[in-house]
Amino acid sequence: MENTKEMRTWLDDLKLDHPLVIAGPCSAETEEQVLKIAHELKNTDVSYFRAGIWKPRTRPGNFEGVGALGLKWLQKVKAETGMKVCTEVANAAHVKLALEHDIDLLWIGARSTVSPFIMQEIADALNGTDKPVLIKNPVNPDLSLWLGGIERIYKSGVKNIGAIHRGFSTYQKTKYRNIPEWQLAIEFQNKFPDIPLINDPSHITGKRDMIFDVSQTALDLNFDGLMIETHYDPENAWSDAAQQVTPETLVQIMKDLKIRKESDQEAEYNNALNNLRAQIDVIDNQIIEQIGKRMVAADSIGALKKKKNVAVLQSKRWNEILGKMVLEGEQHGLSEEFILKMFKAIHQESINHQEKIING
Repeated sequence: MENTKEMRTWLDDLKLDHPLVIAGPCSAETEEQVLKIAHELKNTDVSYFRAGIWKPRTRPGNFEGVGALGLKWLQKVKAETGMKVCTEVANAAHVKLALEHDIDLLWIGARSTVSPFIMQEIADALNGTDKPVLIKNPVNPDLSLWLGGIERIYKSGVKNIGAIHRGFSTYQKTKYRNIPEWQLAIEFQNKFPDIPLINDPSHITGKRDMIFDVSQTALDLNFDGLMIETHYDPENAWSDAAQQVTPETLVQIMKDLKIRKESDQEAEYNNALNNLRAQIDVIDNQIIEQIGKRMVAADSIGALKKKKNVAVLQSKRWNEILGKMVLEGEQHGLSEEFILKMFKAIHQESINHQEKIING
């Protein structure tokens, strides 16, 4: 699969003067709920109304969707509002039903993308459709697996494709529901700049009050659009209540987001510069986060040394670290002088942490 301008034709044909917005409830709960939300999103910048019809949960026992009945409700949304509609498909049977009900756009979820067997089954069912198909990143941060899933869909004859960045699962407790791993999304863009890339801040954050900031970061990184879960009564939603926003809040988010437009050479330069700066901001945040984790480990070492009455400074170990990092730095184009300065500063902070534990 090679990058071509034709990959984004389906998006360009919408002739939007703003990023693509896909919005609607996490789950279609009732016909009344679906239609009420759709009518509130009508005449906004929302281009596609989304609703989950089949909702297999991480653990059984929770609401798992209304099933095919919800497709009828989406058809009513189209008829009454004129909006295009979309839903998630997780197997060949879902694809068949969605196409029979003329759903305008389909997306494949993270739990499906993780399995080449499932992706091939879905690809076979989608063979030759002209509907846009969006592929979410797999639950684990594996770019090859994500691209492999997209390639299977593409090779089945689906030319209108896109990708959804919804973050990645981790065993660590973080402020995100799914850590964004922005660098992986940036690498995706570098490999396939013309595959439309949509950000899903709802699933990345898991919290409605973080959606704006993640959305802004995505637009700063030149994402093509956003998928935001929207419910008129988020607190009482049947699934993922904490990450859904009201239609009014969504409209305000769309108004407040800063969007750069390319109109001349100077604007193109500033856009490229701002994009690179946004990448640097992402990487800098990752550096701080990793150093913070290093100091947590240093605290644990300090507690262990205190228990065993061992000195904080271990010169042999420190020299081994420096030698190893200097060699590692050279492989990444970093000077020995820089590596020495950086790791001496990190080492001193580590010593400070350990001394605080021991003397505390």
